[in-house]
Amino acid sequence: MNHLKGIHHVTAITSSAEKNYAFFTNVLGMRLVKKTVNQDDIQTYHLFFADDKGSAGTDMTFFDFPGIQKGVHGTNEISKTSFRVPTDGALDYWVKRFDRLQVVHTGVQEQFGKKTLSFVDFDDQHYQLISDEHNKGVASGTPWEKGPIPLEYAITGLGPIFIRISDFRFFKQVLEKVMLFTEIAQEDLFYLFEVGEGGNGAQIIVEHNTVLPNARQGFGTVHHAAFRVEDRAMLNEWQTHFESFGLRTSGYVNRHFFESLYARVAPQILFELATDGPGFMGDEPYETLGEKLSLPPFLEPKREQIESLVRPIDTVRSTITFEKEYE
Repeated sequence: MNHLKGIHHVTAITSSAEKNYAFFTNVLGMRLVKKTVNQDDIQTYHLFFADDKGSAGTDMTFFDFPGIQKGVHGTNEISKTSFRVPTDGALDYWVKRFDRLQVVHTGVQEQFGKKTLSFVDFDDQHYQLISDEHNKGVASGTPWEKGPIPLEYAITGLGPIFIRISDFRFFKQVLEKVMLFTEIAQEDLFYLFEVGEGGNGAQIIVEHNTVLPNARQGFGTVHHAAFRVEDRAMLNEWQTHFESFGLRTSGYVNRHFFESLYARVAPQILFELATDGPGFMGDEPYETLGEKLSLPPFLEPKREQIESLVRPIDTVRSTITFEKEYE
């Protein structure tokens, strides 16, 4: 088996696609590279925020399921998503920025030898920034060239995914025997695992927690996390591999922007494997990525119906000049 190549994307649930767009665009300076709908629930927006080119390993995506309840954080959940920034000094910039914009944060901390800054959004979705200053391993992406954040401080991709779990022994076996991760460090009840080339772009941090009640999914929580594979042939190999351990999978799924395989690897923990391509450039030019409602070919005949179900959101940025915001 070839190892997974690292983190592909994280998909979470928001209470408001509009607020979500404003937060990721204007506060975090990540680029909306695709405005589409949930292919399994066409009344639900699916927004993709990523680096300048929509590279695999850089995107955080969101569903806004109509009428969904607020989630409850607890054990047995994908509990926090990390974003990579270039240096330790970048975190000082973000502290000032968050203070000015009234984003709740922890201040700069350190874990597993890396400087971090944890924060939450309007839904109490949990995130952290992590410094790449001493990082080795999977390369990160390219910051949004025309966004509001000076490039030397800007987010370049996804960092370690946090998972809070009650049955650590079982989950460790899943990560090591099924997913082929390796445990490389421990601090208190936190365990650091990595795969492939390793580094911030290919790590999971597992918190062993038997105290909190079970998490409940809803807005403000993560829906699933995805890991990178090269192509469909590798998806097929992984499907056989998962099923050899008795894990049920979705089977092959073509998401148009990438190809996928899903498996629930623990209670409330859904993982996806996703191919690096084709990517997000197939139906929109670079200059206007994410500005129109993009539909995969099999949904295009339903465009009129879909546009009547989802409210319009103005995501045009090609006509806007963002001044770089030095704090």
